[in-house]
Amino acid sequence: MHERPSSDVSRDERNLEIGTSAVRWDGNVLEIDIEERDTRLFNPIHRRVAGKVRVHPEALNPASFALDPAQNHIWHCMAPRARIEVEMEEPGISWSGSGYFDHNRGRESLESGFNMWHWSRAHMREGAVVCYEGERSDGSVFASAIRFNADAIPEEVDLPPIASLPKSGWRIERRTRSDIGVGHVRRTWEDTPFYARSELASKLYGEEVVAVQESLDMRRFASPVVQFMLPFRMPRKAAK
Repeated sequence: MHERPSSDVSRDERNLEIGTSAVRWDGNVLEIDIEERDTRLFNPIHRRVAGKVRVHPEALNPASFALDPAQNHIWHCMAPRARIEVEMEEPGISWSGSGYFDHNRGRESLESGFNMWHWSRAHMREGAVVCYEGERSDGSVFASAIRFNADAIPEEVDLPPIASLPKSGWRIERRTRSDIGVGHVRRTWEDTPFYARSELASKLYGEEVVAVQESLDMRRFASPVVQFMLPFRMPRKAAK
C-alpha cells in the first residue's frame, strides 16, 4: 500500500480508483481490485500483491450517524453483515468468510476532531452490534451501541458495561463493551504506534460473541515522531 497524490485518484458514484487499485459497486456486490507492492522495511525488493475481494452485503443500511455536534465527522455502516470472497493472484491464496463494510467521511482530518476512539463489531445470531466511543479533541466524550437487525435496520440500545483490555504492544489503551465487564483478546492483528486491531471473545446482550475491536490514538498519530515514521511503513508516491 502507498500514499498517493490527488492526481492518482478518480471517483464517481459507483467507482473509486487509487493508483493501480480500484473499488466498484454494481448495486449488489462491492468488488475491490488490488494491484500493489508490499512494503517490507529495509528491503528494496517490493513483491507484487494482487487479487480481488468481493463483498456481498446481507442487507444494506441507509442511515449514517454524526460523531460530533457540528457533524464534521460522519460514520456510515452500509453492511453490518456481509459475505466476503478473497482471491489473491500474488500471493496465491484464497478464502471466504463473514465480513462488514463501513466508512467515515468528514470536513476535517480525524486528528483535528478526536483524541482517541474505541470501536467494536460483533455478529449476533441475528444481525450485528457496533459499539463506538471516544474522546473528541475538545475533551468531550461520546459513546453509543447500535444494534442492526437482519434487514440492517439500526436501533440505538443501552451500552453494556465498559470492559478494559490489556494495552497493545505499543502501549495503546484498548477498551470494549461486555455484559460482564470483561473481554478477552484472542489475537491482535494490527499493532502500531497509534492503532491496534484485535479479535475478542466477549458477551453481548446475553450472547457469547467473537468481536473485532479497534483502538485509535490520534494524538500519537499526529506526533512528529510518528509522522516521520509513516513513510517507511506506507511509502508516498510523488505526483507525476
